Amino acid sequence: MKLKEIHQLAVDLGKRYDIRGDYLQQILQDDWKAYEKMNELDKEDFDLENLDNPFSDTRILVGSGGENISTILCGIDMETPEILLADRLNEKGQKIDLVLAHHPEGIAGAALHRVMNIQADMLERAGVPINIGEAIMASRISEVERGIAPQNHQRAVDAARLLDIPFMCVHSPADNLVNNFLETLFAKREYRTLEDVINILLEIPEYRQARKLKAGPRIIAGERHRRAGKIFIKMTGGTAGSPKAYEKLAAAGVGTYIGMHMQDKHRQAAKEANINVILAGHMASDSLGMNLFLDELEAKGVSIIPCSGLIRVSRLKHEIH
Repeated sequence: MKLKEIHQLAVDLGKRYDIRGDYLQQILQDDWKAYEKMNELDKEDFDLENLDNPFSDTRILVGSGGENISTILCGIDMETPEILLADRLNEKGQKIDLVLAHHPEGIAGAALHRVMNIQADMLERAGVPINIGEAIMASRISEVERGIAPQNHQRAVDAARLLDIPFMCVHSPADNLVNNFLETLFAKREYRTLEDVINILLEIPEYRQARKLKAGPRIIAGERHRRAGKIFIKMTGGTAGSPKAYEKLAAAGVGTYIGMHMQDKHRQAAKEANINVILAGHMASDSLGMNLFLDELEAKGVSIIPCSGLIRVSRLKHEIH
């Protein structure tokens, strides 16, 4: 596959499994209208990728797009050490055509806050009015933007550029895939208690393997025997939302929150709202989302070498790495 084809496949899958559906096209149209109204100076600095790709955290970071990709070194966090690992593997005769990260680097990391708006739509689907969801998220998005602004975003990108190694990241599309996977699974299954929910998660190979590595699903608010009630799954949206969301979710009838990870202030807010919290596991959940994408690449003949926290489960070959 060409590098640009891998990128386009990621964007297309992200759109297909995004809960906002056709509204994504409206977002892109609004960006086009804003661009057309800009003066020439502002247009020079405008990121044209935003006009076709609604996922600012998913980008080709190094490469023209025309490169032929046969073998990918893929992991959850791919930074300078992993770029050097790719170069070392190349030296040893294991040809690496692309380093593929899940977590965004470079310009994709700097624009992470732009993908967080979906969380207002996720709250709406759970029963929270959209005006409340958008108001809650506005301050949180601003907080994240300020927090990531001073980071050294280009460090790993510079390493890949100097070593002439194509580099790409796929974040929100993979998170959309795992969010959809779990929502579909729990819509089909019967469960009563938090223990039932945990057991369903442990049927998934990524979570079962993560438990062996001491990083599997766990309850951090509530007890195993408590009834789960209505489930809210939070696996996408860039990063953590607002602690103010939990009281709104409780008012909307949510009984159990399933996420990848959670800061303690969020856990406390959930407890105060009497919402149970199950953390499925960060690396395991990210691995599940990436695996669903990587299987699409593998079906097209691309070889995957997993590293950096990726629990590689090939649903095509029925293999776990």
